[in-house]
Amino acid sequence: MEGQNKKYISSEELKEHNKSGDLWISIQGKVYNVSDWAKDHPGGEVPLLNLAGQDVTDAFIAYHPGSAWKYLDPFFTGYHLRDFKVSEVSKDYRKLVSEFAKVGLFEKKEHVTLYTLSSVAVMFSIVVYGVIGCNSVWAHLGAALLLGLLWMQSTYVGHDSGHYEVMSSPGYNKLAQILCGNCMTGISIAWWKWTHNAHHISCNSLDYDPDLQHIPVFAVSTRFFNSIKSCFYGRKLVFDSLSRFLISYQHWTFYPVLCFARVNLYLQTLLLLFSRRKVPDRAFNIMGILVFWIWFPLLISSLPNWGERVMFVLASFAVCSIQHLQFCLNHFAADVYEGPPNGNDWFEKQTGGTLDISCSTWMDWFFGGLQFQLEHHLFPRLPRAQLRKISPLVIDLCKKHNLPYRSLTFVEANLWTLKTLRTAALQARNLSNPSSQNLLWEAFNTHG
Repeated sequence: MEGQNKKYISSEELKEHNKSGDLWISIQGKVYNVSDWAKDHPGGEVPLLNLAGQDVTDAFIAYHPGSAWKYLDPFFTGYHLRDFKVSEVSKDYRKLVSEFAKVGLFEKKEHVTLYTLSSVAVMFSIVVYGVIGCNSVWAHLGAALLLGLLWMQSTYVGHDSGHYEVMSSPGYNKLAQILCGNCMTGISIAWWKWTHNAHHISCNSLDYDPDLQHIPVFAVSTRFFNSIKSCFYGRKLVFDSLSRFLISYQHWTFYPVLCFARVNLYLQTLLLLFSRRKVPDRAFNIMGILVFWIWFPLLISSLPNWGERVMFVLASFAVCSIQHLQFCLNHFAADVYEGPPNGNDWFEKQTGGTLDISCSTWMDWFFGGLQFQLEHHLFPRLPRAQLRKISPLVIDLCKKHNLPYRSLTFVEANLWTLKTLRTAALQARNLSNPSSQNLLWEAFNTHG
């Protein structure tokens, strides 16, 4: 009798509720109206909009602990999905999540955060002493290199705390985010959450994933040459003559540009924090950024001359570019697609759009767990200390369902990425492409 009294809608009817103000989703076949609540969603409105009008069970399970289920009831519409189905891949994926929860893997953070925070504090002390307490230019260079490494390790803590609580309470967790992100690196944790959540949900979608949208400097696919619209930024990514010129040499400029990638992140942080967009904890984020822009310039000004100051900044940026490179290696050479993410192929999209970097156990600290990129994308709430342990299970599941599991050495990943960039670069040089030329382009490619 209970089943006969249920109200049903089809997947096609659910798809009609796929925009801001009219946003419905399905979880385990039950339909929820989250239109009014979307803007208050802790992960932001963007992930919900990207999956609006779909069954989002796998994404919900990936991002929420079991305690989150009880909060769904107020949003239940009374409808169930008539054609609700679960693929064999999803069944196995959900079984893995359940098994991890039963043995408490999501709570076993070990002492990674404590060790990392302690190392950041020690490194910061050494950096300050190397600049203020030493007169040698080599000591100043060493301090700059160490600062770059410090930024990398601090970013890992900020990343971890954004996915799960690394501290004993939500308040301390937020404090860790502001300290490690805003205060120490100068990059807003609010900006990071905004872009990073969208990246995870729409992994390697050319028009939905902001981590692939680097026009006019980089293009990982020739489909960008059609000036596709970024659904994340809400504007067209115009492929013009400047883009053509820059992308034509992107396999040569890739590493040099990464050395200055932080400048763009600083700019993006400021644009978001001082925009009209709703920013969670805006005041705390701005205060954290101010802390960075006080201590960092003061530290640089303590150096004896402008030559050493420029050297210090460039050296610290160069070391930290390794982390920016790592983010690119994980996705640039993987599969891409156009359009919104599909909630029914969560596992498949993550495997297709992700590459792992193989390394020895003793190097896990250096990569911050993100060398297990696929494992992290499938189980974003899983502490990084557990990623190596569950990797064999992910490999087995990929083999079972004939899905790619690509784990490359650091050198191989660089070669794959450069090959991807070179392929797009050579296509951009094709003068038959309808994009207009400019004098700079002609000087390099027509008149020699």
